[in-house]
Amino acid sequence: MPGPTMEAEELPVEPQSLKKLSFKSLKRSLDLFSPLHAQFPPPDPHSKNIRMSHKLNVEYGGIKSTTTPVSAHANSGAPTQTQQASAPSNSLALPGPESSRERQKGPAQTDLVVVPSMQPKGPSDGSFAGKSTTIIPAHGSSDRNLSTSALMERIPSRWPRPVWHPPWKNYRVISGHLGWVRSIAFDPSNNWFCTGSADRTIKIWDVGTGRLKLTLTGHIEQIRGLAVSNKHTYMFSAGDDKQVKCWDLEQNKVIRSYHGHLSGVYCLALHPTIDVLLTGGRDSVCRVWDIRSKMQIHALSGHDNTVCSVFTRPTDPQVVTGSHDTTIKFWDLRYGKTMATLTHHKKSVRAMAQHPTENCFASASADNIKKFNLPRGEFLHNMLSQQKTIINAMAVNEDGVMATGGE
Repeated sequence: MPGPTMEAEELPVEPQSLKKLSFKSLKRSLDLFSPLHAQFPPPDPHSKNIRMSHKLNVEYGGIKSTTTPVSAHANSGAPTQTQQASAPSNSLALPGPESSRERQKGPAQTDLVVVPSMQPKGPSDGSFAGKSTTIIPAHGSSDRNLSTSALMERIPSRWPRPVWHPPWKNYRVISGHLGWVRSIAFDPSNNWFCTGSADRTIKIWDVGTGRLKLTLTGHIEQIRGLAVSNKHTYMFSAGDDKQVKCWDLEQNKVIRSYHGHLSGVYCLALHPTIDVLLTGGRDSVCRVWDIRSKMQIHALSGHDNTVCSVFTRPTDPQVVTGSHDTTIKFWDLRYGKTMATLTHHKKSVRAMAQHPTENCFASASADNIKKFNLPRGEFLHNMLSQQKTIINAMAVNEDGVMATGGE
């Protein structure tokens, strides 16, 4: 058999004008990039009316028989329109099918009104028997979607109305550091406060005037934690140089150093009743120190990442730590073991604050601020307003007002 010939007959190509080719390209572009591409067509009003009527028959078919006697009773002994307008009403109007033609043709309406009416007193019952739901025809309803949720009783909000507090105003800006201010602590007498900065210095300021009183140097890296003792004239500092120092404020010099951390120290706290210092850092360990002897009492290990927040309590759990591993741990200070682990956060727990009067605390993370109960650690609730930043510091005053600071 002879093979296919190379000279195949070519089909004639119809010459097309430039305008026709442009329209074809435009149509192809509209088919690809049109916002209406792959969308449903607009709804048909007649089909919508049929569907709504079917829903009415299915959901309210069992109670439609009550509309006739109620309407007859309303027509026989109903008060005047002025009395109905003046009387208080708790009725809830439910619209029927959106058919303006049917409304114009006849007086029959498929709208419903749910009226919570009270049952009359009986001869032997001295109180109301309860609420009943009465279905009567309504006139002049709005164009809303019919839903069974409108028949449900609204549950009152369980959130208490917050107590109004006067707004805070910034009345002074204090400058003097050459780097980021990473930590701050107040004197228990509220006469002065100290700040630690990335410029490796600690500055002590007067609260009333805002003037600089003293500058302390000794760290070789930025200072991330400060604490002032309420029983001694001591101030404690911790920084990225792995050092924890005890300052004597009468001599204004370092009298003790606590060595043991393998990396930078991010947080520290003083026990309220005993002479114990707690520090946490990048080595994922919270270390417990004896202030006087400089000895390490416990190394609370269990976190998988940096321990960046810690606070103490006089009763169990005496130590609470938050970490970058998204967990919060309760520790038994007597045995140095974990009492409980909270895994509610999804991001790093960078800050915690204990309420000064209530047995609860709040923890801050990039996902939310959560409130927990003490001493068992039950989750209470999230804060309603989220701060869309990474929160690094927080504090709660005695009025229950919480302040947070983020990047």
